[in-house]
Amino acid sequence: MAKFGQSIGAWLRRKAREEDGATATIPFVIFLPFFMLLIMSALEMGTLMLRHVMLERALDMSVRDLRLGNWVNPTHAEFKRQVCNRAGVIPDCLNVLLVELRPVSTTTWEPLSAGPICVDRAETIQPVTTFDDGVGDEMMLIRACAKFDPIFPTSGLGFQLPKDNTGAYALVSATAFVNEPDLGS
Repeated sequence: MAKFGQSIGAWLRRKAREEDGATATIPFVIFLPFFMLLIMSALEMGTLMLRHVMLERALDMSVRDLRLGNWVNPTHAEFKRQVCNRAGVIPDCLNVLLVELRPVSTTTWEPLSAGPICVDRAETIQPVTTFDDGVGDEMMLIRACAKFDPIFPTSGLGFQLPKDNTGAYALVSATAFVNEPDLGS
């Protein structure tokens, strides 16, 4: 049995001194972090794009119902629930999404506020959004903002994304439509 242990020890020492794989190991060790960073960034970008496309799609489908008059005086909560039901891949959608709906003056073309209103995860009371469904023949602008945590917040694309004080980035979708004319107009 002792002879077996000595032969294993001798074999391990011989293998430790061999240099056959050293030329392939060095480039592998040098390039592995770059490939890992590339893979992590691709995963982050894929998730970000999937969420954004689904938010855009859900908002457009919900706005179509609103534009055609399928809803009578919708509330913010009802509209948000409809967008969340259609989005599908947005985790905890009702708590991370805020929707803003407001008329746009076609005489002054007054610009909107500096940026979209998003959920503030650091506060228990959420910001108030404007949700005015307007009147017939009025141009309306609708914006939806959802907040997400990056998958890899300390590396690659997740590190470069603009984030708020809680470490979340915002995805914003916007669209405009004109309300159908009122009956008798």
